[in-house]
Amino acid sequence: MPSIFSRIISGEIPCYKVGETEDCIAFLDISPLTIGHTLVVPKVEIDHLFHVDDINYSKLMLFAKEVGLAIKVVVPCKRIGVTVIGLEVPHAHVHLIPINAMSDMNFANPPVQIASEELTDLASKISRELLLQSSKRKS
Repeated sequence: MPSIFSRIISGEIPCYKVGETEDCIAFLDISPLTIGHTLVVPKVEIDHLFHVDDINYSKLMLFAKEVGLAIKVVVPCKRIGVTVIGLEVPHAHVHLIPINAMSDMNFANPPVQIASEELTDLASKISRELLLQSSKRKS
């Protein structure tokens, strides 16, 4: 049975997508620790991050870096925290979490409640920034 992330990638389940490449997708977490909490997922369904082949691992991490830089522009924060836990969904993924303190990355914290309209707007802003940064790199 496909993971929930594979179902998102296939379009079967909607998401608040912030970006996508041929090999990866990034979308807002619907149970975020902070505003802007984003998941970056390889399109190939592999349970454990360290089982992802080197090429796709590199693509995932480079894309996560690009997405993190875009989030940092859009969401006021000191840093973008990065974590890989992987217990909740059997599909490798990276959490990008805007943080101002270490406690912002505590997964025992209750999720931040964000209205659907706000998530749509936030995803759009991050997506625009990601495209802007991409076009700057190419010129």
